[in-house]
Amino acid sequence: MINIRNFSIIAHIDHGKSTLSDRLIQATRIIADRDFKDQILDSMDIERERGITIKSQTICLPYTAQNGKLYYLNLIDTPGHVDFSYEVSRALASCEGALLLIDASQGVQAQTIANLYQAVDHNLEIIPIINKIDLPSADVDMVRKQISEDLGLDPSTAILCSAKDGTGIDNVLEAIVNQLPPPKGDSEAPLKALIFDSHYDSYRGTIVYIRVFEGKIQAGDEVVFVSNQSRHLVEEVGIFQINRIPRPFLTSGSVGYIIASIKTVSETKCGDTVTLKNRPCKVPLSGFKELKPVVFSSIYPVASDDYPELAIALEKLKLNDASLVYQKDSSVALGFGFRCGFLGLLHLEIVQERLEREYDLSLILTAPSVEYHVIMKDGSLIKIDNPALYPDPMNIGTAKEPFIRASIITPDKYMGAIMSLCLERRGINTDYQYFSSNRMEMIFEIPLAEVIYDFYDKLKSVTQGYGSFDYELTDYRETELVKVDILVNGERVDALSQLVHKDRAVERAKYACEKLKDEIPRQMFKIAIQGAIGAKIISRQTISPFRKDVTAKCYGGDITRKRKLLEKQKKGKKRMKMVGNVMIPQSAFLAVLKSKD
Repeated sequence: MINIRNFSIIAHIDHGKSTLSDRLIQATRIIADRDFKDQILDSMDIERERGITIKSQTICLPYTAQNGKLYYLNLIDTPGHVDFSYEVSRALASCEGALLLIDASQGVQAQTIANLYQAVDHNLEIIPIINKIDLPSADVDMVRKQISEDLGLDPSTAILCSAKDGTGIDNVLEAIVNQLPPPKGDSEAPLKALIFDSHYDSYRGTIVYIRVFEGKIQAGDEVVFVSNQSRHLVEEVGIFQINRIPRPFLTSGSVGYIIASIKTVSETKCGDTVTLKNRPCKVPLSGFKELKPVVFSSIYPVASDDYPELAIALEKLKLNDASLVYQKDSSVALGFGFRCGFLGLLHLEIVQERLEREYDLSLILTAPSVEYHVIMKDGSLIKIDNPALYPDPMNIGTAKEPFIRASIITPDKYMGAIMSLCLERRGINTDYQYFSSNRMEMIFEIPLAEVIYDFYDKLKSVTQGYGSFDYELTDYRETELVKVDILVNGERVDALSQLVHKDRAVERAKYACEKLKDEIPRQMFKIAIQGAIGAKIISRQTISPFRKDVTAKCYGGDITRKRKLLEKQKKGKKRMKMVGNVMIPQSAFLAVLKSKD
């Protein structure tokens, strides 16, 4: 156990975490050069294309240090996006130390600070590493100053490296061995292990990633998952070295996997404690919580015949993604589909992309929504994430919406633009502080519903890419909530209904009506497109009809003859409007649900 080091790499998005992992793997030579590929721990195509880690990975690196001893370095890789912050916290709870990676050209960013706070909360030993020193724009002195002023760490301990060309990698490995503490724990005590991740294998069932804190686990043991009291017989234990390597047992301090014929990933909850049935631990590990979705959207197939394929695809995806929540849903306009809950907007995009790529489906997603708490006049509380379930406003007492605490780090010259953007989104500026003469952190309290739509894109735009953003959910606050319905030819289109704040209702309704006017084809009769709150119309667009010239055959003659033909046409159009249905093309739904440019 004295020769084990458990560590994680934490960084802001795109600061070189996956590249550093690649160099550490190459330096310890656990994989032949011919089998190596960049971002080897990022197994999904989406991860490689976007340059982000979505699914955390684990690997055991055998390293012979300069003192001649063999050490086992367990790298527990973490996702880099705010949507997956709970998984990051569980991965950090499995470690004794962390490498805090900072880009030499960009410096300390919002998630650098957020991840540092998480690491400090878990009492981890932190080694600052300044990466990308090979870039022409690298400013090491500036980053050292930020490490001291912004993070409160000793800048002299920072290790300089370039993960791209391999400079300084040996120094990083030596620092892991010498500066990070070995794990503690009693191998003879009752088993106490933390589940920090899992994935589904078609042949073996769920592979559970665990960190053993106390005791010992081996094949043949009957284990209990504390949160749901489910029991399983362990078939195999082992460690990760790109592939799974079976071991006779795992003891305190070890990081590895167990296989126990578990049918679904949902049974293994991240943050849960594993113990033995015959000799259970007295107190489970702290910090476990149920993952709750914060963003909701309905998914429909473009072709209604694809509904069975969508059902099968979601079932398979759920095997590997326990945080995805879904239930059956239906819409008059779009047919049958599923109402899904996601951890955030990035999670939603990833699920949509995986369904379209891996299962070859064409999908329509409704506008993302958050969960509102509606308190009725009789005192009962209803949780609503779907506009279709919004109750009669006459029976509603108050409505509450979730708020977030947003931290934005930016050069101070963009302060005015960020202030305007956040105030436009009903944000409240609670605090700001200067990290240096021209760099500052701004704290806002903003409704989550205003952030999930296109806030991050707008922030990057107004700060020319220099602003970084991190947030955490805080509480629910009272709001003036209304349901905006879209009517086409007097018929309500349920798939386009939205729950919005009263002040944003007219703007959203106008935008939807304008988009529908551009997309719905003209008919022989006039089509009215209206936005409404209850019976009150708040916006309108009209699609003018095609007009057949019925008087063309009249050459001269009495005017009454022409009038008679026009009256006959008028009656026909009126009757046609009564019985005529307007077919809304799929492109119209997609156009309305896209955010404004």
